[in-house]
Amino acid sequence: MEQRINLGKNNICVLGGGSWGTAISMLLAENGFSVLTWEFMDDLAIEMQETRENRMFMPGMKLPDNIEVTNDIERAAGWSDIIVFSVPSHVVRIVAGKIGEYISERKKYISATKGIEIESLKRMSQVYKEVLPDADDDNIAVLSGPSFAAEVCRKFPTAIVAGSKNDDLIKDIQKIFMNSYFRVYGNNDITGVELGGSLKNVMAIAAGIVDGVGYGDNTKSALITRGIAEMTRLGMRMGSEMMTFAGLSGVGDLILTCMGKLSRNLHVGKEIGSGKKLETILEEMIQVAEGVKTADAVHKLSSEMGVETPIMEKVYEVLFNGKEAGTAIEELMLREAKAEH
Repeated sequence: MEQRINLGKNNICVLGGGSWGTAISMLLAENGFSVLTWEFMDDLAIEMQETRENRMFMPGMKLPDNIEVTNDIERAAGWSDIIVFSVPSHVVRIVAGKIGEYISERKKYISATKGIEIESLKRMSQVYKEVLPDADDDNIAVLSGPSFAAEVCRKFPTAIVAGSKNDDLIKDIQKIFMNSYFRVYGNNDITGVELGGSLKNVMAIAAGIVDGVGYGDNTKSALITRGIAEMTRLGMRMGSEMMTFAGLSGVGDLILTCMGKLSRNLHVGKEIGSGKKLETILEEMIQVAEGVKTADAVHKLSSEMGVETPIMEKVYEVLFNGKEAGTAIEELMLREAKAEH
């Protein structure tokens, strides 16, 4: 494929060999870049490199020849001037710290991780700025929006948003990622883009609980609508713009995660609603459901900010305080009457 642009070394490193990291690697390889995918599990990295397939997270999808998989984080740090983070939120600080030890020249950092750090309650971009020696508002961007990894790998038309305070970096990302089946919009509200991608996972657990209990479309429609209201309310208190939550990283990702059959967080909620214990559900899952940890973080954030998030609070109580799912839903319905806006 003809190379369309010239950005740095034309090499891109993707940190994380899970489903989303694999999808991003395949997309960038399709666009003509040489991609180095760093995978934490050495056995999986070797298997992916030798078999040209990620049998654990993306079985049946052949890795293009211009993807190399490694477990060598020092090599990953020096591979290119563009590094994409696609690791679970709870290990971002650790991985960024390791990468930071080997940074010798200024990089561009793109975060494809959706979550909030529980200990610090910081967004991922804030963690990068704390840990990486060269990270600042000019060289950090985040990706968010409705994008199941398996559908991206199958080249289903997908649209996401890149959030950054640097317009030039957004334009670079659009040139790097966009093609006939993958479209990228830009947004300077990086806080809102990150929060939308994180908070919607908690709402997806709530949607799954609705399914698991056995309620129908009336209930889920109400939950999604009031869910975006909660997300917007908390986001604006944290400095986001209202319209961001009406976009791809807000209502777009919320609809996908609450309705899509491939949603991990929806699956967790369904299992909870049908009576399973959280510990059992997580033990049976290979992939990470970010909404579980985010529910804990949002519980703390909402309290600190003095913002009412009743649906997300009930998810927290069901997950961590042992509240029955049916009881939580009834308590939401019996709250004091309010105006819609």
